[in-house]
Amino acid sequence: MPAAAVTGPSALWYLTRATGATTLILLTVSVALGVVNVRRTTIPGVPRFVLETIHRNASLLAMVFLVVHIGTAVLDPFAPVRLIDAVIPFTSAYRPLWLGLGALASDLLIAVIVTSLLRRRIGLGAWRATHWLAYASWPIALVHGFGTGSDAKTKWLLALTAVCVLIVLVAAAVRISAGWPEHRGTRVTAMTTAALLPIGLLVWLPSGPL
Repeated sequence: MPAAAVTGPSALWYLTRATGATTLILLTVSVALGVVNVRRTTIPGVPRFVLETIHRNASLLAMVFLVVHIGTAVLDPFAPVRLIDAVIPFTSAYRPLWLGLGALASDLLIAVIVTSLLRRRIGLGAWRATHWLAYASWPIALVHGFGTGSDAKTKWLLALTAVCVLIVLVAAAVRISAGWPEHRGTRVTAMTTAALLPIGLLVWLPSGPL
């Protein structure tokens, strides 16, 4: 058997890459729908409960693919990633910063899912406060993918990331333009912050992962 066939990437390696990209897509859909506020947003021809169902199911599916993503990364012998590295941020001996960001993003997402399932017991205020963590998990997961992903320089991942960023920015623009009419300063600050995300990525990526 050729040496390349023995030392080449394993099925676990490919599965880790695929589930990571899929998790990013699902998390983007969930965050975008959360930003536009599916409970108040209406789309002609689409019932509101459909948007709420998509938002909820995208979050749950993101969690499922995240679990598979973590599991395959731990089982793959290519990199020394332990299960605890996926739970406690910045403890890994392998790429501690980038893996730590991934662990942090997954911890935030787990907190959102758990509190959503326990929403009736913990109350609306605690659920809403924790739910904001989903917005933080998305950019952290984005940076994690660029920092530790083996496909960071590939055109397909760059295109996928650009689409995800565009979707979230459009959702933020819709929410900012439609909401908070009495808080102009807050709206301008939010729009500026949203605009700084792609600018920051463009500045960081060439000198970082790319």
